[in-house]
Amino acid sequence: MDKRLKELSDYRLEQAERCIRSAKILASDSDYKGAANRSYYAIFHCMRSVLALEGVDFSKHSGVSAYFRKQYVKTGIFDVELSDIIGEAFD
Repeated sequence: MDKRLKELSDYRLEQAERCIRSAKILASDSDYKGAANRSYYAIFHCMRSVLALEGVDFSKHSGVSAYFRKQYVKTGIFDVELSDIIGEAFD
């Protein structure tokens, strides 16, 4: 595996972890809209982390989501339940 792609993937996963920490803080302060936003971005950064391992990226969130679902959910690599979670978070 290309070292640069692995480093990019790791960086994006760290971004996701920061978003989760922020979401928890916001939720504990009853800022549910902010918590939902940070939760969505945690999911988004996780998807981009996986895509980085392939050297794939998109300029739009919808492109990331569509590619991830097609390549990783529909193929069974990730559970189909994840597709619903992604869709709900995006909406």
